[in-house]
Amino acid sequence: PTPFPHEDTNLPSHTIAMPHIHTHLLLLTFTFTFLTLTSSTQSTFQNQNQKDEDINDQHHPHMIYVGRMTSSNPPKRVPHNYDNTVHYIFGTGFDSHHAAQLDWDLHLQHFGAFANEDLADRSHRLKHSDDAELLAYIKSRRHGVVSKDGMPRRYNEVDVHVLDGGVTPPKFVQVEPFFMDEVLVSNGEFAKFVAATKYETEAEVFGWSFVLRSYVRRQSLLHSENGYEVDPEAVDWVALEGAQWRMPEGPGSSYGSRMDHPVVHVSHRDAAEYCQWVGKRLPGEREYEAAARAGRFHGDNRTLYSWGDEDEEAFVAKYANLWQGEFPDNNTALDGWRATSPVRHFKPNDYGFYDTIGNVWEWMRGGKKKARIVRGASFVDSADGHINHAATLGARATLHGSTGTANVGFRCAKSPKLKDEYTWVYHDEEVHGALAIEDEFGAHHAAGVERGWEDRYDPYQMEDDDDFLNNEEDEDGYEDWDGYVTEITVDEKTGKKTKRKKRKVLKPRMRASAEL
Repeated sequence: PTPFPHEDTNLPSHTIAMPHIHTHLLLLTFTFTFLTLTSSTQSTFQNQNQKDEDINDQHHPHMIYVGRMTSSNPPKRVPHNYDNTVHYIFGTGFDSHHAAQLDWDLHLQHFGAFANEDLADRSHRLKHSDDAELLAYIKSRRHGVVSKDGMPRRYNEVDVHVLDGGVTPPKFVQVEPFFMDEVLVSNGEFAKFVAATKYETEAEVFGWSFVLRSYVRRQSLLHSENGYEVDPEAVDWVALEGAQWRMPEGPGSSYGSRMDHPVVHVSHRDAAEYCQWVGKRLPGEREYEAAARAGRFHGDNRTLYSWGDEDEEAFVAKYANLWQGEFPDNNTALDGWRATSPVRHFKPNDYGFYDTIGNVWEWMRGGKKKARIVRGASFVDSADGHINHAATLGARATLHGSTGTANVGFRCAKSPKLKDEYTWVYHDEEVHGALAIEDEFGAHHAAGVERGWEDRYDPYQMEDDDDFLNNEEDEDGYEDWDGYVTEITVDEKTGKKTKRKKRKVLKPRMRASAEL
């Protein structure tokens, strides 16, 4: 991008020449008025400066800015009056990898499951076969698969890749600039929130949360008279009574020695409540992936992982907390950790974000209550997908919003402060239309101007306005009435003056990304 012009903020100073006033009373009155106006003016300029804060002057502790940068040295953030959105390819990382598997998938997509037969035999079978399996396949290929209830696809529902759960096919998206925490929210930080607000997580209210069966601290709880329930979609996870963020593996465990580990057993609501308490919010999944990819945005540099494409276990163990060994009973902890790890233990990505792959899944903004989005994979996943999810930059899953589990945490994000832009809105019948009352015969009768304007604007005031009658204008060409102004225009031919009442309103912003 070309260098961006910088606005000149050096405003000319103005000197006010005041006549010498001999009357002390008049001088005191003038001084009091001058000080009042000066105070009001300073307050106005302070508020304006606060609103118009340069994006390069906005900094938040332990958060990293993600947005377009200039090509200058050192680079600066592109201001909001230019396109400063992040453009990248969003979705699964397997679109340009594993070439042999991809070629075979494309082969089946074009020729079907019976592609091993030659063209003549295939055509004959398609025309004359009574094979139910073949006919069902042909129908699904021609018409698509309809859900059992016959309803159309839900809003925001996407197709996902079988290995990493990432959105497929990948698509080109743009995301507005944002700040995101460089690390996951730790037990220590969450404990401060609980101490200050006396907040109870949903796992504490429900009395149970999900724990990996082989990690339950007191295995005797699994053999109690009451037994235990498992997640029907993940039978290795048990609904353990007493498990919560203070006791990650259930009764007998403690978070005391893991203050710098990510907090777990928090639901989507718990995460959102914490972020709101610190003046932030949860990140959107497109924001998260933009931060996780850290500049690896396009086909020429897009990789499966934040470190590249290498997926050998010994190499990956240097960069991410993932599972090594036989799942679910034997984690060899080649990376040094059997469960969660400290939030700053592994190397950050090129932007400086830690644990964008592995350690714990992270709650995202958006989705639905029954299908909230999590990103980033966790310590029970593997790089290539041979154990649970493939922990790629596109790794994605959905959980019920109230779910608490030992491998889901979160971090927060924040939008930069934008400059307030204003525009004028005219109040006349050309814009708002005339209100009318319909009588019993269907006729419409004018009912005056819109309610809420007439009590602020006296039409007879124009007739009593000396400046209007004497063809004189105020210094700025406008006349103020309780926050509203009147624009004076003069017809060039007739010299007739007309006034149109208008007000200043905030200009609506068009967002480049409409992520929920």
